[in-house]
Amino acid sequence: MITELPRITQEPRPGTEPLHVDGESLDVCVLDFWRWSASDLLSNATRGRFAEFIIAKALGIPLDEVRDEWRAFDLLTPEGIKVEVKSSGYIQSWFQKKPTAISYGVPKTRGWNPDTNLQDAEARRQADVYVFALLAHLDHTTIDPLNVKQWVFFVLPTAALDQRERSQHSITLKSLEALSEGSITYEELRAKVLSAYEKQGLMIGLTS
Repeated sequence: MITELPRITQEPRPGTEPLHVDGESLDVCVLDFWRWSASDLLSNATRGRFAEFIIAKALGIPLDEVRDEWRAFDLLTPEGIKVEVKSSGYIQSWFQKKPTAISYGVPKTRGWNPDTNLQDAEARRQADVYVFALLAHLDHTTIDPLNVKQWVFFVLPTAALDQRERSQHSITLKSLEALSEGSITYEELRAKVLSAYEKQGLMIGLTS
């Protein structure tokens, strides 16, 4: 009798694997599924995962591993920095009367360990650094999420969010701009994340 089922780890797929009936191909493959399910890069869910991909590339994180859906934070840099990614955009794929008002959810969470299926007892922010991605392009006819020049980013050490006197659940764009000292480009992301990690250590040291 099976008493427990250990975690299943996945390897990246090439996309050519066919759906099949006991080995008999159905003439459709994993790549067809990816095209069907993830082509709308403006949708909130897909844009969020795509933002993680963009930031992972900027931070030098290897992309030959499968994205960890259930990790308590989004990305782990080669230096061991835990990064949480939040994304938003002015333009959506549905009809809009005006661009979306930008805000980001930043609640504390109870981390979950997929190896043990257990949650942490205390809610907290799990990452060292937060990266807020904004698809900032405002022209509906030329918006292109693949063009990293249409994105801007805001980077904060997690302690800056923990020490805020205003809402601990969300942050507006105006507050984020003030707290982070402004937006940065894709090319500036890696240096800014490393700098924010250093500030994180200093801020934690001052409050401990």
